Amino acid sequence: MTGKKEKAKERREKRLQEISLLRTIPYSDHQRWWSEETIAVVTGANRGIGFEIARQLAGHGVTVILTSRDTGVGIEAAKVLQEGGFNVDVHQLDISDSESISNFCEWLKEKYGGTDILVNNAGVNYNVGSDNSVQLARQVIDVNYYGTKNMIKAMIPLMRPSAAGARIVNVSSRLGKVNGRRNRISDATLREELSNLDTLSEEVIDRTMSTFLQQVEDDTWQSGGWPQSFTDYSLSKLAVNAYTRSMAKELSDRPEGEKIFINCYCPGWVKTAMTGWAGNISVEDAADTGVFLALLHEAVTGKFFAERREVNF
Repeated sequence: MTGKKEKAKERREKRLQEISLLRTIPYSDHQRWWSEETIAVVTGANRGIGFEIARQLAGHGVTVILTSRDTGVGIEAAKVLQEGGFNVDVHQLDISDSESISNFCEWLKEKYGGTDILVNNAGVNYNVGSDNSVQLARQVIDVNYYGTKNMIKAMIPLMRPSAAGARIVNVSSRLGKVNGRRNRISDATLREELSNLDTLSEEVIDRTMSTFLQQVEDDTWQSGGWPQSFTDYSLSKLAVNAYTRSMAKELSDRPEGEKIFINCYCPGWVKTAMTGWAGNISVEDAADTGVFLALLHEAVTGKFFAERREVNF
């Protein structure tokens, strides 16, 4: 067992070295579709992965709108980047509050006319280590899934037309893989329904979340066949992954010049407040794939990535 762990660690370190090398290589000029006129909105960007995504995007010359649930904290975070010479604006945004989303969209439309990139990073997780309480499950689902979904729906009309297409990147997790070897839904029929694009829909995803939350309320969730680790968080990210695929299918019919590419990715177990600083991945590495997907030249949509590589849902 020790030998396997050492080999896994070696593979991990080798991959991180590859990522670090890739990040030192500038994006090719002939693939650079963006400019300082390109607008990127990053949710939950006052700290952690979101802050680093905002910093890296701004470092590539994109104008970044840093959003934060707390106005004061957001302003302070933006100042750090602005003082570093980055083109960053800031606005309050609570993705779990429909009025906050509406106010933000009105401001964005009036000041910038819309956006080209949306990075849905804002999220919550109340379990650390081996904890698996579902006491705050409704809040976790409301923010991570419904908040992300409502943000996407509100922003799609504001995604600006362009030859390169607009981009939506959802920060998600491997814990939300429908057919993962571990920590998956035990109901094979439901897994198939969520996996098959012919049967997958927003209604199916919403119904799954509603069923889980009802069982939490009834205190019957433990026998419901749900993931046994980080249960509420895992399901919220399963919903995000599934919704990403569903939206990619829905958006695929848009005409040239109005394309919107949507993908999701797992940043890994990151050293942030959300993990109690117990992660093994730096925020720089965690943000890299999100920035890569936001600026990717090729038309990729409806995919799940980890460390710049596409992986199965």
